[in-house]
Amino acid sequence: MQRPKISIITVVFNDAENLESTISTIQQLTYSNLEYVIVDGGSTDGTLDVIRQNETVPDRWISEPDKGLYDAMNKGMELATGDYFWFVNAGDEPASPDVLDNLFEKDTLADVYYGETLMIHSDGREIGLRRLSPPEKLNWRHFRHGMLVSHQAFIASRKVAGKYDLRYKFSADFDWCLQALHGASEIRNTHKVLCRFREGGLTRQNIVPGLKERFRIMVRNYGLVSTILSHFVIAPRFFWFWVVNKRF
Repeated sequence: MQRPKISIITVVFNDAENLESTISTIQQLTYSNLEYVIVDGGSTDGTLDVIRQNETVPDRWISEPDKGLYDAMNKGMELATGDYFWFVNAGDEPASPDVLDNLFEKDTLADVYYGETLMIHSDGREIGLRRLSPPEKLNWRHFRHGMLVSHQAFIASRKVAGKYDLRYKFSADFDWCLQALHGASEIRNTHKVLCRFREGGLTRQNIVPGLKERFRIMVRNYGLVSTILSHFVIAPRFFWFWVVNKRF
């Protein structure tokens, strides 16, 4: 079976330092059918210099103003030609050079592949696995308990990947993953750590408005009563973790 083409998309804005580490780790990937796309939001801090210094690594890149993170992600999907989308944004990294090599060896392909996320400090030191662990068998109903799989550990086929809903400024990734799960016929657990996620991104900086958006998304998908009942479990768990660990 021919291996599917994986489009790795990196979105960046004024993050030259972290972009360099992301490009470096993606360059080391050993998977044989990759495409790499970088979407820059019109940076002014040296990010363009980093891209130009590594111009042989991405298959294509653009730099222009956008309407925010999720608009840039939509642009990335429009530029990409692969069978699957994997968003590894500036500062994030694939877990290892061979992380993709054994994912697509079965005779049938899944619509979604998911795994674990390793959290890292801004300087690259490991913190540990993400607070929420993915279930053994994931489906769209699981997201009523929160985003159990991080966006960076979620690889979606073109068939089920829609556009990011720009009504949501901080949680469109939650909605995007949920809609992909809705449309997926097969969802496969890789049982792997897929990515290294650097703390301090958009969600961390906007926790309260992000949670409000997630509540609206959950109501739309699960109904008001079910969403309220779910939050009797989610809210105390989140509050306790925040107090003890001071991180999301």
